[in-house]
Amino acid sequence: MENNTMSIWSQASQLAAQTPENRNRYVDFLRALSIMFVISGHWLITTGHYLPASGDIQPILALEVMPWTQWLTWGFQVMPIFFIVGGYSNAISLESAQRKQLSYAQWLATRLHRLLTPLLLLVLFWVLLSFGLGMSSAKPETIRFLSRAALVPTWFLAIYTMIVLLAPAAHRLWRRWGMPSLFGFIALAALTDIAFFVLDWRWAGWTNYFWVWLAMHHLGFAWRDGRLGGTLAMLGLAALGLAALVALIFIGPYPLAMAGSPGEAVSNTLPPKVTLVALGLFQFGLLMAIEKPLQRWLSRLRVWTACVLVNSMIMTIYLWHMTVLLVVLAAGWFLDGFGFHTAPGGADWWATRPVWLALLTVLLVPLALLLSPLERVSRPADAPLPAAWRLVGGAILAGAGITLATLLGFDGAVASLKTTGTIALILGGGWLAGLAPPLPKRG
Repeated sequence: MENNTMSIWSQASQLAAQTPENRNRYVDFLRALSIMFVISGHWLITTGHYLPASGDIQPILALEVMPWTQWLTWGFQVMPIFFIVGGYSNAISLESAQRKQLSYAQWLATRLHRLLTPLLLLVLFWVLLSFGLGMSSAKPETIRFLSRAALVPTWFLAIYTMIVLLAPAAHRLWRRWGMPSLFGFIALAALTDIAFFVLDWRWAGWTNYFWVWLAMHHLGFAWRDGRLGGTLAMLGLAALGLAALVALIFIGPYPLAMAGSPGEAVSNTLPPKVTLVALGLFQFGLLMAIEKPLQRWLSRLRVWTACVLVNSMIMTIYLWHMTVLLVVLAAGWFLDGFGFHTAPGGADWWATRPVWLALLTVLLVPLALLLSPLERVSRPADAPLPAAWRLVGGAILAGAGITLATLLGFDGAVASLKTTGTIALILGGGWLAGLAPPLPKRG
């Protein structure tokens, strides 16, 4: 294992040394940083407490038992940054595709391959595990809880896949209208919230999955084109975002937590609210204000090698981190609550958090090393190119299946219509999108 790790570090170091001078290393750094924050946040807020009377481990959400931790979500909710980074990366990819005169289908097939291929393995693993648990007489509600918790990371891929479908059109909109197009998406997000709260059009709130994240994605276009200004301008952007966020929460109808809202009738994330735009502007402004010194830091070979290494397995790390957490909870249950006797929230519990995070990291790293090659496998050059309608339709079906899996989970019953329907959507969508060979033609 040690030799394998050294070999992987050596390969990453070689790639790092070959990095072109014109590459914006800060983009890769923010991608890695945002995912690390998401994973750490999930691991901190999700834990368990052993109940001797029943012999069970009760799942605990720190945001519920320690309401003050809701403030921490202002730092750990960094999905706006990930969408901004996605916008920057997609802009580069689209510019390259335009130079090479690639079609929409050629561009999209490659992007979907990278997004959906690692995801299918996670889904198949939990499908098989849920069926196995079902045959072992585990309770359906237990199986649903476990699978839903494990698939929490996939909600992001569902909406990000939809944003990727729209990226070429959004990029053309940016090229034509520039900053007004960004302001337009922010305005649509705000108007949607007005309809949600004032007119009680709750259904309209779900459209903010597009307006909020397209706004953040568009901000990545602005970054790519150098339309953001210098350090003072970015500090001003951060101040504006923070002022808007404070006003929306303490004067407006929005809850404090930026990741789930325990005990609240309204959530900032389900569906997204304009508060996430304000949070994204605040975080992004601060990060842009310190870009220059961090760019110099990233020029160091060892630092940049670490960044390259994390980015080479970033999808695997993100997708499997909750599965690792659930494995540890299950192990604690088998070991009569070992490690979970301390009630969450006390000084002793907080003192053990570094050990908790270190344990989960130690378990996740070898899993990532084992599975991450899947996300680095390029789409075969001779693979048949699906028509654009197949790619779009497949991505939509897969996205719908991912959403259902996140909301409903799997119940372990082979004959369950919910489970089989969800699986059919994900696998069928993946096949339509070209992630499996086309069916042979008759005759």
